[in-house]
Amino acid sequence: MPCLNEVRTLPACISKARCFLERSGVSGEILIADNGSTDGSQALAAQLGARVLAVPHRGYGAALIAGIEAARGRFVIFGDSDDSYDFSRLDAFVAELRSGAQLVMGNRFKGGVMPGAMPPLHRYLGNPVLSFIGRLFFKTPVRDFHCGLRGFHRNAMLELGLCCEGMEFASEMVVKASLRNLSIVEVPTTLQPDGRDRPPHLRSWRDGWRHLRFLLLFSPRWLYLYPGALLFVLGAVGLSILSLTPLQLGNVTLDVHTLLFAAAGLVAGAQLLMFAIFSKVFAVEHGILPPAPWVGRLRDGPALEVGLVLGAALIALGVGLAVRSVLAWNAAAYGPFDPAVGMRIVIPAATIATLGVQLLFSSMFLGVLGLRTHGRPA
Repeated sequence: MPCLNEVRTLPACISKARCFLERSGVSGEILIADNGSTDGSQALAAQLGARVLAVPHRGYGAALIAGIEAARGRFVIFGDSDDSYDFSRLDAFVAELRSGAQLVMGNRFKGGVMPGAMPPLHRYLGNPVLSFIGRLFFKTPVRDFHCGLRGFHRNAMLELGLCCEGMEFASEMVVKASLRNLSIVEVPTTLQPDGRDRPPHLRSWRDGWRHLRFLLLFSPRWLYLYPGALLFVLGAVGLSILSLTPLQLGNVTLDVHTLLFAAAGLVAGAQLLMFAIFSKVFAVEHGILPPAPWVGRLRDGPALEVGLVLGAALIALGVGLAVRSVLAWNAAAYGPFDPAVGMRIVIPAATIATLGVQLLFSSMFLGVLGLRTHGRPA
């Protein structure tokens, strides 16, 4: 149980956990990961027979990571020490773990949320939206991403390399377990109003944003690839059509002004696609995301050289179009030049040359990401 000034509710939590262990015959310990309490929680927990682990580094995730590392059991079940979860009713968690599940999540929406136990903002907006995004991004079966009562195989969880020290630890555990294809199940869990006489540590908007930010950063596809592909395709289509002729849509005429926006979308989309590749390669190389075959082929193949050649070719094409625009201006004796004619050459020229520069230097950056470092031999 992570603990920060929970002297009011610790007796009930420890008592319920002990009742479960005695009733079920499970051999286990009650571990309190104390995060710097100043209300005597540590002494009270020790007096009640729990093992107390001092975790000096503040944060919900920091306390849980330290507790998981210090736990002695094959299975670990953790839950908030505010008496909002009933530690005397953990049978379903143990049964699923013994049946082979590697992560067992509580689901408060299936088990029941008691009146006053969850703010409406969390119940009807924050948790459903973030849980939906998590399922969409990571194909996980979990429908209650932020339930604070969970059980798991300790060794399987240690292998995930969990590192988030704040509230987003709750999302990190589910995301990494999903990416590593661990066996995940949910069991109904009842959420009761906590027994504290002070506000919770959770800050709705700040911690909600931290969860959303984590989900986005762990999914380069949704953060970069899909938006980038959409912008790139729309920009390419617009540039291809409008560089040849105006486009009439009903009473609206799309001309060189729209052409400029199409070019901007194309360049922005290309940049996002490159960010998607950079992020994926970096995350795989550093073990943040699981290996992907194409990353290995990109790293070990001639991606750098191919990118350099294609980038140089695009730059040459852009320069060639720019020369063509100068020749067209020359035909007008370098005097007034119809923008509708000139910009149909200049905008594609600048766009293609810019794409060439992006591709050339992005290929160099990929080469940097692929560099291997070796420590000195012991």
